[in-house]
Amino acid sequence: MSLPDAPPSLYAARQPVFPRRVKGAFRSLKWGIMAVTLGIYYLTPWIRWDRGPSLPDQAVLIDLSGRRFYFFWIEIWPHEFYFIAGLLIMAGLGLFLFTSALGRVWCGYACPQTVWTDLFILTERWVEGDRNARVRLYEAPWSLRKARLRLTKWVIWLLIGLATGGAWVFYFADAPTLLHDLISGQAALIAYTTMALLTMTTFFFGGIAREQVCIYACPWPRIQAAMMDEDTLTIGYRDWRGEPRGKARIEGHGDCVDCMACVNVCPMGIDIRDGQQMACITCGLCIDACDDVMEKTGKPRGLVDYFALKDEPIERAGGKPLPVWRHVLRPRTLLYTALWSMVGFGLVFALFIRSDIDLTVAPVRNPTFITLADGTIRNVYDIRLRNKRQTDQTFHLGVTSHDPFALQIQGADGDSVIVPADAVLEVRVYLSAGPDQRAALEDRTAVRIWVEDVESDNRAYQDTSFTGTGKDTNGGDHD
Repeated sequence: MSLPDAPPSLYAARQPVFPRRVKGAFRSLKWGIMAVTLGIYYLTPWIRWDRGPSLPDQAVLIDLSGRRFYFFWIEIWPHEFYFIAGLLIMAGLGLFLFTSALGRVWCGYACPQTVWTDLFILTERWVEGDRNARVRLYEAPWSLRKARLRLTKWVIWLLIGLATGGAWVFYFADAPTLLHDLISGQAALIAYTTMALLTMTTFFFGGIAREQVCIYACPWPRIQAAMMDEDTLTIGYRDWRGEPRGKARIEGHGDCVDCMACVNVCPMGIDIRDGQQMACITCGLCIDACDDVMEKTGKPRGLVDYFALKDEPIERAGGKPLPVWRHVLRPRTLLYTALWSMVGFGLVFALFIRSDIDLTVAPVRNPTFITLADGTIRNVYDIRLRNKRQTDQTFHLGVTSHDPFALQIQGADGDSVIVPADAVLEVRVYLSAGPDQRAALEDRTAVRIWVEDVESDNRAYQDTSFTGTGKDTNGGDHD
């Protein structure tokens, strides 16, 4: 009895992609964006910014121990996380805007996976040669030369990954100090662990996985379809010009000479002539390759180019496509632009109107109130005072309500305290109401606790409540 045949595998083994070198406008644009983005990433932690003697002088710093985020002259406190949330919302809206207008331009030019993969491919080409040489090396049996070239490439990749992880940890501590501690072995274990993890993930994602990350791990290719429509300018193949393909100038053949240049330069290993594909990151390298071939064969450029699906029937009929601005300025993109601008304006407005002082009031409810020997009702509050200025400031505390209250700060003479520069001071405050006052007899009385900077006259407040005995109670704990 013969065994049934095994079911066919639904998965194909990965074929490594070896992109060929190409020159052109889009390749130059990608080199420029790579230089700018990597330069910003690696150099930003070393930029200095003088904030005064009591604050760090690193321009961009995520101070986890001090629970602060510094960005040049801007300082974000934990309770101001809405600024970070707003920036993330702006980033998302910006991504929607650019995708709806120009397709996956983020993926093709500025995504970290794309940037570092480009850098790794550049290293690979420098060590092993261009596409044909790398293909021959890949298919050749292991030898001393192959081992030497692979080892050289991997060592450079590891150094790039190490620099990537090193740059990341420098955002969380003073960069020169941390560099000295890393070299001398005195840095915290978390710093070495983070660098090791980022080194290995950069090595794997940029060197080994490459296009597989974009196709299988990244969710954006699945989401982008909702952001695009027939007006979106994206890369495509003008098959009405190119088909039928032919190697030579034969009557009836299209402009495509089937040279495979667009396929050989593609970092994703796809054929743009097969139509829109999820794997396409719209990097434009196929445009550079095709335009170069068209010039050599004396045919018009643009066989592979950016165009909108709405223009396809017009061009097939021999007409001129719509102007670019007609595709870009449409209700969807205008809506995204308006939303993006509103969020940005709101963040800037909130940044400029925020006060240099702030307070948080937390009533102590165990017990809810205290009855003193003379019948006075006392409530206790824990107050956090924030001084965002670069010098020590004297803060005056006060209270307003329909009833007068006596305010006392624990451990302080009077109703003022000194708050250190760029710091938070926690104080305990007592509010007292006489036995005959309305506030002492009611269940709850609305009060507003104020804090005022004596020097600048800036004020802040928070509403809370004062708990009294109520009609059905005899009071709380007695002092």
